[in-house]
Amino acid sequence: MPSKALVVDANILVRAVLGKRVRGVIEAYAEDTSFFVPETAYAEAEEHLPTLIVKRGGDPEKALALLRSLRSLVVVIGSEVYGGLEAEARERLAMRDADDWPILASALALACPIWTEDSDFFGCGVATWTSDRVVMFLRQ
Repeated sequence: MPSKALVVDANILVRAVLGKRVRGVIEAYAEDTSFFVPETAYAEAEEHLPTLIVKRGGDPEKALALLRSLRSLVVVIGSEVYGGLEAEARERLAMRDADDWPILASALALACPIWTEDSDFFGCGVATWTSDRVVMFLRQ
């Protein structure tokens, strides 16, 4: 059983496909860490990734296949885990991006930090880690 846990935002999944560093971190720590991804965040990454890949001159099918391969390293969770905290999460994000509520609600439900590059989560009452600092948390 992993000793650490993080809720992973959609932008982290996209970075894991676009580059090597984030995927490398997930691969290196997957045995000791539960990387939870709300189903909505996974769907968001799946929706936006093809456009980003085409803009970069890449193959969207290869990118989606790489995203799908990440499912073996992360735990996709449904609203039955975090749905009961929707109102609280929306309230905490009200002046920011309330559409990100599943990420925050998941972190509240699972009592763990968020891995994100989205500053909307900063100051929401849950620890947040960015990609340039997340390894400090994972090494603890």
